[in-house]
Amino acid sequence: MPTVLSDRAADNLRFIRDTMAHAGAFTSVSGAGTIGAGVVGAAAAVAASPASISTDPRSFLAVWIAAAVVAGGISGFAIRRKARLAGQSLVAGPARRFTLAFLPGLAAGAVLTAALAAGGAASLLPGAWLTVYGAAIAAGGALSVRPVPVMGCAFMVLGAVCFALPPEAQRYALGSGFGGLHLAFGYHIMRHHGG
Repeated sequence: MPTVLSDRAADNLRFIRDTMAHAGAFTSVSGAGTIGAGVVGAAAAVAASPASISTDPRSFLAVWIAAAVVAGGISGFAIRRKARLAGQSLVAGPARRFTLAFLPGLAAGAVLTAALAAGGAASLLPGAWLTVYGAAIAAGGALSVRPVPVMGCAFMVLGAVCFALPPEAQRYALGSGFGGLHLAFGYHIMRHHGG
């Protein structure tokens, strides 16, 4: 009889642990990584000339795609580091749900980028990028700390505003979003949510 009780207790503990892992929030979004992404976004806004979206869309795309890759690498490294220090898994529980909510928006952004660039509608890219990235952040952020989905909503609002701007002013919206919003929210996350 004691063997049966101990087996049952072990099963109950395993169930409780699994339930808690699936119910928790993804807290490894890194403020420092978000700040790093903001620095890259601000640099990309400076590097892309104001008229490049209408006069040289290929260079415009090259600058911003390179910025996305570099910022993604910085953010990914910082998230892995924060998760490791906190003992949070990046392949199960909250991290897995965060990723599954976040990635479809990024995939949609990649598809829209290819379609708009190929269709000669590059002037729609800044608004599309800000809006779709904001939707991805808001979706993933619903499973994270409060500032993350708020940041996503701020990106979506800025994206909507960007569609009303002339092409030469859109670099400021991109810089404000991928630079300024990342810097501001990254600082807040770093200060209030453990780095």
